[in-house]
Amino acid sequence: MTSNNDFSDQLEKWIKGQQPKTLDSLISTFGEKSFSVIILLLMFIPALPLPTGGITHVFEVVTVIIAAEQVAGLKTLWLPKFLSRRIKLGKLLGGKAGDELIKRLRWFERKSGRRWTWVFRAPGAEQLFGLIIIGFTVAAALAPPFSGLDTLPSLGVVLLCLAIIVEDSLLALIAIIIGTAGVLLSLFLGKEITHLIKAHILHKK
Repeated sequence: MTSNNDFSDQLEKWIKGQQPKTLDSLISTFGEKSFSVIILLLMFIPALPLPTGGITHVFEVVTVIIAAEQVAGLKTLWLPKFLSRRIKLGKLLGGKAGDELIKRLRWFERKSGRRWTWVFRAPGAEQLFGLIIIGFTVAAALAPPFSGLDTLPSLGVVLLCLAIIVEDSLLALIAIIIGTAGVLLSLFLGKEITHLIKAHILHKK
């Protein structure tokens, strides 16, 4: 099992290793934590404060599927082949992107610790976390393109997955607060941005 002391080291070893960067390889490396690890990797790019132009929507679709399987209590990850073929983890984590991910993970690991670990073993905790991840991911996916409003909900997902991996309830609470703030901000500003765009289009007509 990974811990807050060795997760980033294990992930770095996996990223820089010679094995194929497939989902199967990731699952065999991280075992029961693989659901959270895969979601963390998929949502890391949307969590960066950079406009993505919608290119990360496939990651968000896959994240929702994985989280739904978590809610259903599945222990073995399943993805449709047309989606799994599109996930190129080697390209996603190669070069500077992988280095940046490891750097940020290590910063959070230094700040986190195994706090109130019983929360993660409580009945229904896995399902609840899965539902929260789905909610934040859907909010990120529905954010207007190029607005940057997908950043906070995506960051909430990434931090929540990290909290699950290192079993830090305080970090999980912070993740939920950040993600919720992102959802509320997306609802408010997203509505305003959409209104301005529609008004601009009508004005041009």
